[in-house]
Amino acid sequence: MSHAKNTVFAFALAISALAAPALAQESNKDFVVQAVTELFIDGDITAVDRYWAEDYIQRNPMFPSGSAVIREAFATLPPGFKYEIGMVIAEGDLVAIHGRYTGFGPKPLIVVDIFRVESGKIAEHWDVGQEEVLETASGNPMFEPMQ
Repeated sequence: MSHAKNTVFAFALAISALAAPALAQESNKDFVVQAVTELFIDGDITAVDRYWAEDYIQRNPMFPSGSAVIREAFATLPPGFKYEIGMVIAEGDLVAIHGRYTGFGPKPLIVVDIFRVESGKIAEHWDVGQEEVLETASGNPMFEPMQ
């Protein structure tokens, strides 16, 4: 191979190595949004088998770990349950979704769910949330649906 071809090949290899983490990050973001859409919005309980690891680690103190727990929880959702996706942020194997849960209690909940993706499955989850406040001091809403 000529020196010019070696240089072009090395440059292309370097660019692809630099782009790989960004592509994986975008891929994880799309993967988690698809998983959450199918389960939380479409109500497709079979999404648990496609997207969640069997040994899924749950960091929410109200639920035990394991994908079977997710399946059980979503099989018994109240009739008025609704989920909306807002902002989505990805960094490496972590994806955070700012969402609105309606139908769990008297007021909608605004929650940031953080998912860790490993080996093509959602492997771990953290969340933090609070009841939605409609009249804020800033006049800005706590939540805006994804466009």
